[in-house]
This record gives sequence, structure tokens and C-alpha cells, in this order.
Amino acid sequence: MGRDLAHRFDVARRTYEEADDALGFKISTLCFEGPEDDLTLTQYSQPAILTTSMAVFRVLSAEKGLRFDLCAGHSLGEWTALSAAGALAFADAVRLTHQRGLFMQEAVPVGVGSMAALMGLELPQAIELCVAARAEGEPCEPANLNGGGQIVISGHAAAIDRAIAAAKGKGAKRAVKLQVSAPFHCSMMQPAADQLAQALAAVTVSTPRVPVVTNVTAEPTTDAARIKELLVEQVTAPVRWEESVKALAAAGVTRAYELGAGSVLRGLVKRIAETIAVDTIGEPHEVDAFQGT
Repeated sequence: MGRDLAHRFDVARRTYEEADDALGFKISTLCFEGPEDDLTLTQYSQPAILTTSMAVFRVLSAEKGLRFDLCAGHSLGEWTALSAAGALAFADAVRLTHQRGLFMQEAVPVGVGSMAALMGLELPQAIELCVAARAEGEPCEPANLNGGGQIVISGHAAAIDRAIAAAKGKGAKRAVKLQVSAPFHCSMMQPAADQLAQALAAVTVSTPRVPVVTNVTAEPTTDAARIKELLVEQVTAPVRWEESVKALAAAGVTRAYELGAGSVLRGLVKRIAETIAVDTIGEPHEVDAFQGT
């Protein structure tokens, strides 16, 4: 990811070099060459995705005069949003997302936790399903409230299996286990949240240049102190993406730009708020096609 962008634009290349310096290892090599097995490990994938997204952001800012009024990001993407808005220095964001990935992976042994995507259920039904599936020491909780009838649940692997088995009986159209290395955005991540709080204590969070709609509250904020608290809470709290997109629409947003690798958010936004048009920009030809704001 990002290789063609870095070859084409000096500002993108320098962004990867800055990430390498901040981390003390070559995240650029992992992004450009792999191996994929290493790149998919959460302690590497988190800073890799952040760096690629910020490389695109910096290219658009330098080459196309990108302007924006609000920022938002889904889960890890919130760190990119905060960095783009000037709340977090890029080097700090890269280093912290690497640590965040390590903390998350270490919080729960591989195979103990799991996640599943539910299609066709509203939140009250998903909560009922989770309550029925959980057991002592085996939590099951809503994790990503993605909108368009999609809710991701997270928790102990046994509880997630029980939820999947019972999902159709609760009215779900589909229930699919996700290939993830840890049960993100649930109470099992509390050890990771505690460690992240300690790491963030030594980092400066500044007032963002524009409001950032956060995952935990689904509301825009420019409160630097609150942003730091919310980054910790986000580790165990559900991602309120549907409400976040609705907040963007209510603020008058009609065009959004999904920066980096992939186009998942474009599909989610389309199902939530048809009034918001989304352009996905990650490759040089997409940068070339960008018409400005």
C-alpha cells in the first residue's frame, strides 16, 4: 500500500520516512513490499494504515489545496482524522498506534476473543442477542454500529459462536465471523485501554483546527483534553459510526473524502446518508482526478 504514491510524490515519500524514524523500523518496507503476514499483524497494520492515509492527505494538501470543515474516522481512522486536523503530531500518532496495536494484541491471547458481523438487526435486537450469548467471564458486546443494518459484535470466542448460532432466530439475515486477531472495542480490551492511557499521558494533544466527530460520542469536538480521554475510551467502547455520519449530515456536509487504502466507508456512508457524496482517494490516478474543494 502507498508504494506508487510514494514513488510519484515527494511529500508522500517523506511521510513514510517520518514514520520510519518515529517507529525505529521500516514501516515503509512493510507497506511497499510486505510480507503480508507481517503487515496484517495489528501492531504493524495500525501504523501502516495511518501512515498511508496521512500520505494521501499531505499529497492532496500540497498538490491540490485540500480544504475541509470537519473530520471523522472509523476506529483506527479516528487517529488519522485527529492528525489531519492538527490535534496529534503525526510522529506521535504513528508511534501510539503501533503501541495501541501491541497493547490490543497482548490484552487477549490469540483465539480467546472473536468478532462477528450481523446483518439485518437493529441495535436493540443485537443487544438482546449479546445478552443471551454471554456467560460468566465470556462477554459479548456490540462493537461497531456501522449502519445500513450492519452491526459488529465482539467478545469471548465461545460467546460469539453462541451469538452466531442464535442470530437467525433473532431475525438476522446473516451472521459472519470476522478474521481478526483480537476482540476489538469490547470490555476484554480494558488492559489495552489502561496501557494506552499511560502512553497518552506523555503526549500533547492540541486543539484541532476543525471539529472532529469522535467514535465514542458521535459528536464533533475541539476539546483537546476530552479528545485524549476519548481515545482511551474508544478502545473498549463501540464505534458509533452510523450516528457519526448522521452528525456530519446534520452539520451540512454534502461531500466527503475517504483517504487511504480501501473504500469500505464509502459504502457505509451511502447506506446511512445519501446526501453525502464520498470520493475515495488513495492512488496517484485518484489524486490526479481530484477537482478540489
